[in-house]
Amino acid sequence: MRMNYYLQVLTVLGINIILAVSLNLISGYTGQLSLGHATFMGIGAYTATLLTLKLHVPFLLSLIFGAAVAALFGFIIGVPTLRLKGDYLAIATLGFGEIMKNILLNMKITGGPMGLRGIPKVTNIYIVAVAVVIVIFSLNRIMISRVGKSFIAIREDELAAEAMGINTTNYKILAFVIGAFYAGIAGGLYAFLFRYINPNNFGFMKSIEILCMVVLGGMGNTAGAILGAALLTVLPEFLRSVSPVISQYRMVFYGLLLVIMMIVRPQGLLSGTSFYPRYPRRLSVEKSAGKGGQ
Repeated sequence: MRMNYYLQVLTVLGINIILAVSLNLISGYTGQLSLGHATFMGIGAYTATLLTLKLHVPFLLSLIFGAAVAALFGFIIGVPTLRLKGDYLAIATLGFGEIMKNILLNMKITGGPMGLRGIPKVTNIYIVAVAVVIVIFSLNRIMISRVGKSFIAIREDELAAEAMGINTTNYKILAFVIGAFYAGIAGGLYAFLFRYINPNNFGFMKSIEILCMVVLGGMGNTAGAILGAALLTVLPEFLRSVSPVISQYRMVFYGLLLVIMMIVRPQGLLSGTSFYPRYPRRLSVEKSAGKGGQ
């Protein structure tokens, strides 16, 4: 029984790693603050679940199609909102998340507030492990390509990136689409693990939890996002088992540790040790200016 518990924690950890690295692509590498990432997770979860329950589509096809629908919504929300920047973009993505949550709450096919039950349990530690490897490998290939370098250029200085001929709007939309696709995969895996979903599973607090994983590990750092996901998944479970007193107030200790961490090391645990080069903003601009003057 205890072994099953450990395996489930590791499985949830793998799903959270996919969520963290996918948001890290949008907010960490491309520099676009999103507060609606859990919405794409929910779209993937509901799409994959409905395909399986209503049309009896096989698990793998449902998972991929759910991720594709999430990516489509990433494109739909990205086109009108990614011309915004900073706080305005964050508010727009937050609004999109609340809109989708209320749509799911009021649709009969999604089960409304009762959610969807009777989902077959297909997800296991092996499937999630394969998904994590594929996601991290593909993101690594993206980030060492010209596309990845364009994402980083947008993060460092969007005006300089535009001056160098990068279509910043298109690349920001592309980052949103890719990140939404991976979040949709995580949502499908989540649904087929817990066998029950409802719109509250994918609300604002879930988006904040994913963002905390990225910020804690270090923005713009794949290894940091993985570490942040590991800590914020395992730590509450560890505090649950330490002692009865700590177990009762584990979320208080959990929050206190996060506050202390942000005071002691606000740049994140692994900031500066990214898989990919992160140049200081001034250096990036000076290099661009130097090339322009030659």
